[in-house]
Amino acid sequence: MGKLNWRSILGKIAPGLGIALGGPLGGAAGAILAKVLTPGNDKPTDDDLALAMSNATPEQLLALKTADQQFIKDMRALDVDVFKLETVDVQSARAMYAVNYWPQVIFSTLFIGGYFIILGFYLTGRVTIAAEMKDTATVLIGIMSASVTAIMGFWFGSSFGSREKTAALAASKPVNGGA
Repeated sequence: MGKLNWRSILGKIAPGLGIALGGPLGGAAGAILAKVLTPGNDKPTDDDLALAMSNATPEQLLALKTADQQFIKDMRALDVDVFKLETVDVQSARAMYAVNYWPQVIFSTLFIGGYFIILGFYLTGRVTIAAEMKDTATVLIGIMSASVTAIMGFWFGSSFGSREKTAALAASKPVNGGA
């Protein structure tokens, strides 16, 4: 069985916290998640949260949904739209692209080309990595892999993610149109 994708589940149960977790409000969202899912553990790891999410009781899931609604309400009171924060950096990158797209083309090409060269050397054993640096190298390759996904999303869009976000937004809004 594969590792639980707890962030995907979080995005369905508590979309505001799910979006905030990956952005500038990540610390606040993480503190709320820790309080609800891992009481007594102020700094849970990804594995801690995955385990907590997989063992969550209906009461905890309801508390998470309630915390999400309160978080969104509190952010609105501060004039912060959590859902808009997610798109701000994408919009600025796209606006820059409209003016001069060559920097993005060059950077994307160099990064992706370099990524596959490094990955190829690493996987074929052409590069020897000291035992004490293996963990660091693995983390860096993981970060680079995530960046490839972001670059591809920039160039080709992320319609699947957009559909999920739209569905999450629709699910998080009250039916009566209230706050």
